[in-house]
Amino acid sequence: MSWDIKDIFARRQEFVTLAQLGGASMVALCRRFGISRKTGYKWLARFAAGGMDALRDQPRSAARRSNQTSARMEARVLALRRKQPTWGPRKLQRRLADLGGSALPALSTFGRILDRAGCIAPASSAQHGPMQRFCRAEPNQLWQMDFKGHFALQRAGRCHPLTVLDDCSRYLVGLQACADEQTGTVMARLQRIFSVYGLPECILCDNGPPWAGCGPEPTQLTVWLLRLGVRMIHGRPFHPQTQGKDERFHRTLKADLLNRHDWRDLAQAQRRFNAYRRLYNHDRPHEALALAVPATRYRCSARALPARLPTAEYESGALVRPVKSKGEIMFRNRTYYVGAAFAGLRVALRPTATDGVFRLCYAAFSLGLVDTTLPLAHSKHHYERLRPLPQKCHL
Repeated sequence: MSWDIKDIFARRQEFVTLAQLGGASMVALCRRFGISRKTGYKWLARFAAGGMDALRDQPRSAARRSNQTSARMEARVLALRRKQPTWGPRKLQRRLADLGGSALPALSTFGRILDRAGCIAPASSAQHGPMQRFCRAEPNQLWQMDFKGHFALQRAGRCHPLTVLDDCSRYLVGLQACADEQTGTVMARLQRIFSVYGLPECILCDNGPPWAGCGPEPTQLTVWLLRLGVRMIHGRPFHPQTQGKDERFHRTLKADLLNRHDWRDLAQAQRRFNAYRRLYNHDRPHEALALAVPATRYRCSARALPARLPTAEYESGALVRPVKSKGEIMFRNRTYYVGAAFAGLRVALRPTATDGVFRLCYAAFSLGLVDTTLPLAHSKHHYERLRPLPQKCHL
C-alpha cells in the first residue's frame, strides 16, 4: 500500500485501530503497513499512554537530549565572552577548564554557542588559519621590544605604550605607559624590568629611533645594553614580520584594551596596563602555547641587573684602544670611527684569519672589522670606517 507522507497521522491511527480489532497477527499487520514490529509496538505504546493525539509527530525540542548543553553552561560561556570579547572557542574552553570547570562541552559546541549568540563574524573567522611558528628554545634568550602606536590622553599629552615580550614563552615582561619615546625613558623603564626579571641574552627591535641611529652607528641605548651584557639586534628594514610576535601582541592589545576605554592620563593608563599584563600572562590561554598561559612557560633570568655598569675586561696581550671623545680610535697610524656612544670606553682588536683584518670588540661583542689593507683615506678629516660583520654574526 502506498502512503502519502502528509497522511502519516491517519496511517498511524488506522494501524492502531486495526491492531485493537484483531484479525491479523502483529507481524502480518506491520508487514502490510510497511513498518517494523518495533515501530508498530512504539505506536501502540504511545496510543496507550496518550490516546490518538500522542500519535502525532513531536517537536524535537520537546524531548531534550541528555547530552544537550545546559542553559547554565551556555550562560557561563557567554558571560566569559562578554568579559573577554576577543577570545574564541579555544581560549574560552581552556579558561573555564583552568577555573575548575567540569564536564565542559566540546570545542565545536563552544563555537556553536558563540555562533547562536551572534558573537562570530564570518569574515573574522576566515582570517584564522594554520600558521608556522618560530621561537627561541628557552626563556630570556630573546626579547622583542617596540612602541605601540601612541594615542592622545584626555588631560594632556600622549601615551606611548612600550611593550617587551619574551620570544619563547610569550610572557609580557613589560607594558609601560611612557610620555615619549626618548632614549632616557626607555633606559629607565628597562632598568625596572631588568631589576625584576633579570637580563636577557638579546633584545630584538626594528630600525627606527631610539633603537637605531643613522645607518650602522650604535646608539646610546645599544651601548648601555652592551655594557650590561645584552646584545641588541635589528630586524630587516621594512620587514615587520621579524618582530612578528610583538606586532601580533600589539593587535591583541588594541582589540582587548586600547579600543575599549577612554584614557585620562598616564597614571590611569599604567594601572590598566598592569591589570592587563596580569590577565595576559596568567589568565589568557595562548594559541601558540597549546592554550597554556605564558606564566607556565616563563622563568626569570639567572643574570641579575648589576648595581653599577661593569667595566669591560680583556685578555692579556689584547690590542686595547680607548675611544676618544668624538667616537674614534687610533690603530696603526689610522683613525677609525667606532661611534660617539662609545666615547670614554675601551675596545679591543682581535686578529682574524685574514692578514691585516681585525675584529673590533667591546667585551665579548663584535662591532665590526678593521681592515688595514684598504687604501688610506685622503682627507685628514675623514675617518676610516669599520667593515660590517657577516650577517650571521649579527644574530
